[in-house]
Amino acid sequence: MRSHFAALGILILLWSCEVPIPQSPVAFPRLISEGMVLQRDQTIQIWGKGIPNEKVRVSLAGAVGSTKVLEDSTWIVQLPPMPAGGPYELEVNVQKISDVYLGDVWVAGGQSNMEWALKAGVIGREEEFANADFPQIRFFKVPQDYSAQEKDDVSGGSWKIANQDNLPDFSAVAWFFAKKNHLEKNVPVGIIESNWGGTPAEGWTEASILANIKDRSYTEESKEIIENQAKWKEILTENEKRKEMRDLLVRRPDSLMAGEVASLAYPEPGWKSISLPSSNPLEHIAWARKKFNLSSKAPVSLTLAKVEQMAFVYLNGVQIHYKDWGAPMPVMDLPEELLKVGQNVLTVRAINTWDNRPVIGSSGEMYLTQSGKKINLEGAWSYSNDVVEPQLPKVEYLNWKPGFMFNAMIAPLTNYSVKGVIWYQGESNAGRPEEYRELFGTMITNWKTRWGQEEMPFLFVQLANFMERKELQPDSNWALLREAQTKTLELPKTGMATIIDIGEAEDIHPRNKKDVGERLWLQARKVAFDEDVLASGPIFKEIKREGNQLMLTFGEVGDGLKLSSGDSVAGFILEDAEGQFEVAKGIISGLEQVTLTIPEGLTPVGIRYAWADNPEVNLTNSINLPAVPFRASF
Repeated sequence: MRSHFAALGILILLWSCEVPIPQSPVAFPRLISEGMVLQRDQTIQIWGKGIPNEKVRVSLAGAVGSTKVLEDSTWIVQLPPMPAGGPYELEVNVQKISDVYLGDVWVAGGQSNMEWALKAGVIGREEEFANADFPQIRFFKVPQDYSAQEKDDVSGGSWKIANQDNLPDFSAVAWFFAKKNHLEKNVPVGIIESNWGGTPAEGWTEASILANIKDRSYTEESKEIIENQAKWKEILTENEKRKEMRDLLVRRPDSLMAGEVASLAYPEPGWKSISLPSSNPLEHIAWARKKFNLSSKAPVSLTLAKVEQMAFVYLNGVQIHYKDWGAPMPVMDLPEELLKVGQNVLTVRAINTWDNRPVIGSSGEMYLTQSGKKINLEGAWSYSNDVVEPQLPKVEYLNWKPGFMFNAMIAPLTNYSVKGVIWYQGESNAGRPEEYRELFGTMITNWKTRWGQEEMPFLFVQLANFMERKELQPDSNWALLREAQTKTLELPKTGMATIIDIGEAEDIHPRNKKDVGERLWLQARKVAFDEDVLASGPIFKEIKREGNQLMLTFGEVGDGLKLSSGDSVAGFILEDAEGQFEVAKGIISGLEQVTLTIPEGLTPVGIRYAWADNPEVNLTNSINLPAVPFRASF
């Protein structure tokens, strides 16, 4: 697609033809590269390094800008806002970058639920793969990195087109969001993925900003990091060396050694017994073996549903599967040529670099199937934590430190104009919910300031339901964290996607990422594109008491409140003056009204909705968006 430009752009182009093109070579940051998407309708910044005092001339789609390289070897050129279009060629002096588009660019940040790739068991992924032909949607994955000092470029990455080869590795949430943006606005879309599983918000915020917040868990550490840069640089260097050694050990088992250890004849010297899955003394690079007998060579399938994080699976000394982090364990058809009538051995080499506690198996999901019959694999296995391979070197999660990920994964991006940010994080701060509202708001403001875009939309996902369901859980940290997220909406140009209805009790990583991405897109339409659309579930407005009943009024109901299941409204609890709580049932009593009956003997002074780690909820609006959790006093 190519756009027509105004007369001013043509005049600039004619003028530029009369000026000699500078010959001096320049260097670009990794974002400024082939296949990139630049933000439409905003000032565009192109930057890099060069020879001090040499001229730099930049041209793109008829627009031209120029400057001189500064004494510190840096340069930056601004081009005027331009409409969506492309493909274009960016020319900087005599160098050219091809396949450049103008469209909408978003930073996709957060922790593992934003990082979660489409290939990792996401619902609907096969349909997405089958229809993966979107040449105008591009993703740039920022490598995970951290630093005690700000970096001027990311450590790697390139722009990838959304096709069958690349799509499986894209952030699932960001993909469903980007696809909606592209199809509904008919513009190219660029996603800059900058995320890291298990990380807290303070790691994504400038330490100098955090150091000025009083009496928080990160305040003193932020000050110490700022004051001792040289020390921290040395600490990070040594930690990185240990990480490289660990990763080398983890991902490259010696093939001869592995074949011997996984063979039927291996004598298991120094190995111990373990009962799987009921006990778990596994750590480091854990090897576990289970012998089983077959009466025939009829086809056999293996079900071993839960293995965390990574695993190499062997049958009679031969590797038959590798499970990477985030990938599900498939039901495997065992190679018939490896099976033996009589005794066989299954061996698993498992590693969990997250907490050094590998997990093998779960109850009811550890068995072989042959000719319709199950061979149970639960019970006694042999295992070794350190006899086969050395213990893993200790690697600290220093990326969690205040400002460390910001320095390496956000600061280098801030010259790149963007439409906004989509964010999915909070799980790692759930243990400190009382400070999250201030911390999260500080981070958002920090990003907007550094991008120089005070009106930059920042759209985020509220925590999903997770863990054991409890009818009464007023002390839930996850509920408090959700409340802190809701209060962050007081900041301008923010939007929140509520997903309290699509989480999974036993998995912190819900596989329904499509609804998450598309609910974020609804927020984008309202917040970023100023459309008059219903983008949120029902939001509590007011409460009135009449006798033994409470009348609650909600906004954002569309054509009216409704139930996603059941015949009464679930999820409400009432609090009395002594801090005691009781469940209250309700009914939809009007277009935007719910009526609750006060339990006999209770004098309520407060009300809460969806207030638990994993609350039962069924109240939605007319477009099936769930009501936003809340608490209120009256």
